Amino acid sequence: MTVPALAISHLTKSFDRPVVQDLDLTIKAGEFYALLGPNGAGKTTILRIVAGLLQPDGGDISIFGIDARRDPIAAKRLVAWVSDEPMVYDRLTPLEYLEFVAGLWQVEPKRAQAQADELIDWLGLRPHANQLCGGFSKGMLQKVALAGALVHDPKLIILDEPLTGLDAGSARTVKDVLLGKVRDGVTVIMTTHILEVAERMAERIGVITQGKLIAEGTLAELRTRIGRESSLEDIFLDLVAQSGETDAEAA
Repeated sequence: MTVPALAISHLTKSFDRPVVQDLDLTIKAGEFYALLGPNGAGKTTILRIVAGLLQPDGGDISIFGIDARRDPIAAKRLVAWVSDEPMVYDRLTPLEYLEFVAGLWQVEPKRAQAQADELIDWLGLRPHANQLCGGFSKGMLQKVALAGALVHDPKLIILDEPLTGLDAGSARTVKDVLLGKVRDGVTVIMTTHILEVAERMAERIGVITQGKLIAEGTLAELRTRIGRESSLEDIFLDLVAQSGETDAEAA
């Protein structure tokens, strides 16, 4: 039996109110999975917990068979996290930033350099490889942040709104890199408010409202659930309306 990339069981998290409520979610290895939901549905909280950036109140998380709560360091070594706001050191160049991040992950120097060179070329950063990141546009910074997330060769990539604010060229580059990683067997989990992107890229889609998974499946399976041939946008709006959620804006 193949070990799933991610297995979540009975996950809960509250702040001033319940944000994640008894969530079960399983994502297969090598899958591109889109997690959709209205604003405040709990998507970012779920992903931050999986990435080890937040502690859950309860539940179990397994990443490629590793108990993420009992052995968080081993689990984190398999994971990359990319947020919608790229966090890159302004006073470093892309090459210096990748060297720094690879050092944090204790990647062997020759391998780190080879990985950095490949990522710099893959993301179209070569003309800017020795320029300080402080002068970069958001699209450039997002590509540097993605390169930093990938430099330790993770098996699970988690992205929270990675295309927000990117121009068409930068967005295309990021999407091509992600699809290339999936073809290589890497698992990708992404939230996005751009439903056309999820419709084109994701193998399976999960819909979250009020911290609960209300629907999941391929696009064809979700169409069957609502009983008609529809775009993902129409499916999403129908599912959210059925759940009783009033704010149906995807985020």
